[in-house]
Amino acid sequence: MKRLLAALLLVPLLDMLFLVFLSTQFSWEVLVALVVLTALLGTLFVRAEGRHTMRRIQQALAEGRPPTDELVDGGLLLVAGAFLLTPGLVTDAIGLLFVVPVTRAPIRWALKKYVITPKLDERTGGFATGQVYTFGFPDDGNTGQNTPGANANDTENTYDLSEDAYDVEFDDEDEK
Repeated sequence: MKRLLAALLLVPLLDMLFLVFLSTQFSWEVLVALVVLTALLGTLFVRAEGRHTMRRIQQALAEGRPPTDELVDGGLLLVAGAFLLTPGLVTDAIGLLFVVPVTRAPIRWALKKYVITPKLDERTGGFATGQVYTFGFPDDGNTGQNTPGANANDTENTYDLSEDAYDVEFDDEDEK
């Protein structure tokens, strides 16, 4: 949370410093026109990519597959729109990184690998990503070794049950 707050404070500061630097190079009219132009062009790009992403979501649903990449792209486009509408050239550059599909793909990959998937595994115990234990116990985390019974080749903790161990006999009183 502290990193997010630091980033939220750092980006406008960088934006302001960059605009101050550019004000020494260009007139204020050129800077205002540049900021407005990047916001307008960015909005058009976000709109076009949003339509394309909606078509990809509909196509994925029609094919019967989950539209995970498309939904992440939609979220990145929302963030891009917010960055592009914020006045400043640094925020516009960050927004354009999220809009252009060539640069959005690695951002989506990193976001899924390092943020979304670990959070889903943490919240669902592995069910969302298929990391579910089907035999024994998971690594206990304290000793770095599996708990007893987790290893199929562990003969010390293996119990041999006779064939009739699972036969349960019921006394049916209805049969009298």
